[in-house]
Amino acid sequence: TIRLDRENISSIGKLRRLGDIHSLYLQRNQIEKIENLDSFPNLRFLCLAGNLIQRVENLQALPHLSALDLSHNQIRLLDPEELPRSLRILDLTGNECTRQDGYRDLVVAALPHLLQLDSQPVHGNTAEEEAAGGSCSSEEEDEELLPELRIPFSVDKGARTGRDAWHSWAQGWQCHVSCNSCPSVADFLVDQHRELAGRAQRRRRKALEEHRARLEELWERRALLLGPGRA
Repeated sequence: TIRLDRENISSIGKLRRLGDIHSLYLQRNQIEKIENLDSFPNLRFLCLAGNLIQRVENLQALPHLSALDLSHNQIRLLDPEELPRSLRILDLTGNECTRQDGYRDLVVAALPHLLQLDSQPVHGNTAEEEAAGGSCSSEEEDEELLPELRIPFSVDKGARTGRDAWHSWAQGWQCHVSCNSCPSVADFLVDQHRELAGRAQRRRRKALEEHRARLEELWERRALLLGPGRA
């Protein structure tokens, strides 16, 4: 996983081939163009929310991409042919293109495996029919759809908290796949909840340690100011 959110990045530069990277977070930057992603041939999760992107392009080099977040950009017109057919989760909310005539039908028709579009479930496609029939081809397929995520999909949107986003994502996913038929998904959600709780605990511990260190520093300064025998 590579996390480069909120770094004022203006463009995606050409990198060496990084075949081990499955998740790339680039939200809340100043990126204007989707480019040079062929450096990540095995990418499964891509977050470009909250940038300055005006056009969906150069994604066909990502044959394994399962989840794509392009919400809150400046995309006015969408060519569905530019979207990888492997997509199962897609978010374009906050873009003008979502108001195109027939937008949703065009996207769903172009993406036969799509499960969720703009946080809403997609009905009647191949992927959903397989899930409804209780057919989960393999745990590896679930892992491809759910890469090594450590924060929820559609992160940092407006005033939504991380907990709200996580619950929304989890509920949307559960609309398509039964936890009884796919135990690996249920395990993933449980692990995700535990990790979020552990992260909060670690933040509190770090804040307490910083507070104690600050107190010790203040006491040392006080002792220096008062002089020997007066601390």
